[in-house]
Amino acid sequence: MFKTLQNAFKIKEIRQKLLFTFLMIVVIRLGSQLPIPGVNRTFLAQWLAQNTGDAFNLIDSFTGGSLASMSLFALGINPYITSSIIMQLLTIAIPKLEEMQKDGEDGRKKIQNITRYVTIVLALIEGSAMTIGFGGQGLLENPTWYNMAVVVITLTAGSAFLMWIGERITQNGVGNGISIVLLVNIVSRIPDDFVRLYTMFIQNKSVAKGVLAAAIILAVILLTVVFVIILQDGERRIPVQYSKKLQGRKVVGGQSTHIPMKVNTAGVIPVIFASSLMSFPGVIASLLGKGGGTGMGSKILRGLSSGSWCNPKEPVYSLGLLLYIVLVVFFAYFYTSITFNPMEIADNMKKQGGFIPGIRPGKPTSDYLNKVLNYIVFIGAVGLTIVAVLPYVFSGVFKASISFGGTSLIIIVSVVLETMKQVESQMLVRNYKGFLEK
Repeated sequence: MFKTLQNAFKIKEIRQKLLFTFLMIVVIRLGSQLPIPGVNRTFLAQWLAQNTGDAFNLIDSFTGGSLASMSLFALGINPYITSSIIMQLLTIAIPKLEEMQKDGEDGRKKIQNITRYVTIVLALIEGSAMTIGFGGQGLLENPTWYNMAVVVITLTAGSAFLMWIGERITQNGVGNGISIVLLVNIVSRIPDDFVRLYTMFIQNKSVAKGVLAAAIILAVILLTVVFVIILQDGERRIPVQYSKKLQGRKVVGGQSTHIPMKVNTAGVIPVIFASSLMSFPGVIASLLGKGGGTGMGSKILRGLSSGSWCNPKEPVYSLGLLLYIVLVVFFAYFYTSITFNPMEIADNMKKQGGFIPGIRPGKPTSDYLNKVLNYIVFIGAVGLTIVAVLPYVFSGVFKASISFGGTSLIIIVSVVLETMKQVESQMLVRNYKGFLEK
């Protein structure tokens, strides 16, 4: 990886893109430190410390701690991510949007514009809900309608600015800009997590116990990262053969290729969907100032909160973890079913004269692809569940609250791999020797 970066800096165009990306990262981190006027910056930090493991903590890790400190980028890039997911789902459900997507570059630009508008609307809704819900509980120093409006507008503007930075990185920098913004925010919390782990397991311990604890922590992290890399890069290649046909005086076709089917087809989306659905009741209760009682409703909310899972003293609340696992597997199948259409692939192969060896074109091909896809999705869902659940087990048993959970690790690994592949592809293009060169 370091050799690739060293070679990349030798190419002027790539070097400029890397420097531009670095400058945008600096802007992101500076914006994360700018305070919002009229806000008590310690309120949410104290509230999050008392309510560990819910959706707000996941959002806080995605914002790089900006939510806890209520800075300019408190909403982060989350409204844009939500908007993109909504538009992706609507593209499947609404025929007009599907036609736009198939309309080439112009159609994709129209969908991108709609995504931006939806992002602004979602940022306004999220900012308003947070301001109104927490405003009277101590978030605002002076909870007037004017101050609320200023906070909402500031939060929305910060989210829109991050979206703009992400698009600029995509256009003028390296990698997917939105992914880079998310990566920077997640990575910025890792040093604090290591300090927390050091304080809990290594500090004030004997040398032998400290070294053993450090070795175990590093081994768990490295093994998890390796497992995530295998999970993200793993794929099943379905061989495809194209028949030869006569066009004029030429014989075309006859080449062999394959259909790559990724093991983790849905990526990190099932984990995000499951976490959001599980934490939604707790978020609503928190905004309404409820959920802190001892009744049945409060116990159900505790069971839905990941902060109560895998606690040996209260094992009954771990039933929520079983529901979480079921939801992850369900959303893995659901998201794959709406993004991967075996019938469409089979029809396209039939039109182009392609076939899978030993499988008849048309519906038998579709049935075969669907059968293989079900096996692959199950393996990917199991692997995704292991990565997602492991931090909760670690946190519940050892009481070690860390921000870089399974979701964060998957995002970090996938973004780094994607960015490095893009840099290598650009280097390959520029170092490629043409056919006419002697």
